[in-house]
Amino acid sequence: MNIILLEPSRLGKTGDVVTVKDGYARNFLIPQELALPATPANMKSLEARIKSRLKAQAKEKSDAEALAERMKDLTVELSVRAGEGKIYGAVTHADVAAALSAQGFDVDRRKLDMPKTLKEIGEYEISYRAHAEVSVPLKLVVHAQK
Repeated sequence: MNIILLEPSRLGKTGDVVTVKDGYARNFLIPQELALPATPANMKSLEARIKSRLKAQAKEKSDAEALAERMKDLTVELSVRAGEGKIYGAVTHADVAAALSAQGFDVDRRKLDMPKTLKEIGEYEISYRAHAEVSVPLKLVVHAQK
């Protein structure tokens, strides 16, 4: 049976038309929504789906580039409780995300690249992965509360 792959697998990549045994297609691939039968209607539907996915990915990338342009040369300042250069506790991804949110940037804390959990006062270079192809360098300044 000829099928169209909807997800990348060991059989091929998304959109490939491959031939598999009838039982494998009917009992596994099609019920799991990993493939569709290779009919002319499904081929046309797949082409439309791929075009819309490419358009959505292009929009996500352009949004990420716009955010990167707004965040360019941004300095994030955090004021934490500390004593003699050491922080009581640590500065985490969530703390940096909250500071960015306070400055008007809605960011996902999981996309922040920090070298480690910060436990000392100082300046750090971090980055935000707005998209797989767009990364924004940020400057983080951690200082003691007064």
